[in-house]
Amino acid sequence: MSKIPKEPKEIFDEFVRDYREAFGSDLVSIILYGSGAREEYIPKKSDINFLVVLSEEGIDRLDRAFKLVAKWHKRMVATPLLLSRSHIASSLDSFPIEFLNLKACYQVVCGEDVLKDLTIAREDIRLQCERDLKGKLIQLRKGFLESYGRKRAIEHLIIHSLPAFFSIFQSMVYLKEGDMVCERKGMIEKMETVFGLDKECFLDLTSIREGKQKLKNDEEALNVMNRYIGAIVRLSGYIN
Repeated sequence: MSKIPKEPKEIFDEFVRDYREAFGSDLVSIILYGSGAREEYIPKKSDINFLVVLSEEGIDRLDRAFKLVAKWHKRMVATPLLLSRSHIASSLDSFPIEFLNLKACYQVVCGEDVLKDLTIAREDIRLQCERDLKGKLIQLRKGFLESYGRKRAIEHLIIHSLPAFFSIFQSMVYLKEGDMVCERKGMIEKMETVFGLDKECFLDLTSIREGKQKLKNDEEALNVMNRYIGAIVRLSGYIN
C-alpha cells in the first residue's frame, strides 16, 4: 500500500526523480503550492499540489506522465498543474487571481523560480475579483437552495465552496494593502481589519472544512449559511 506522507517534503526527492526520468531536459521546474506550501497540510485530508513547468516540447508530450499521475494519486498528490513558461506569460491577464495566489505562497522544489518575477496588472486583478466574487455568490446561493436546508448537504457545500473565496480574499488584500498573506487564519484576520469581514463566521467555516468542527443540526447549518452568504454580499458591494 502506498504511504501517505506526513509532510510534503518526504516525497520531494522521489517526485522529482520520477518527473526527471519522464521529461529529462524538458523539465524546467517543480514548485509546491497550496496547503503544503502554507504549512497547513493535514495528512490523509489535504492534497499535495505541484506546478510542473515544462519546455514547449515537453508540454506536447503529456502522455509521458500518465503512469506518474496514477502512481502519485495513491499518495494524495493532486494531478499536477503542467504549464510552459510561454503559457504562463500569456495568461497573466486572463488568470490574474490564480497566478497571484501561486506567488503568495510557494516553494521551489527543483529548477527555476518561474514565479518570482511575474508582474500582474492591478486592474486585471480587480476585474477578476469582481467577476469571480459575484459569480461565486450566485453559485453559493444555488448550492444553498439545492441543499434543502439539510446539515450534511450544507457541510458539503462549505467544504467545496470556501477555497475559491480565499483565493479572491488574497487578491482583495493585495489590491488594498499591497501585500499578501499566506496562512488562512492570518488572511481572515486581515480581511476583518481591512474589509470588516465576519471573522468568527469564516473561522468556523474553515474548521468545518478541515473536519475540526461539525454542525450540530439543520438550524445551526442554516444560521451559518446565512452569515456566510451575507458576508459575501457585503464584499461584492465593496469590490464593485
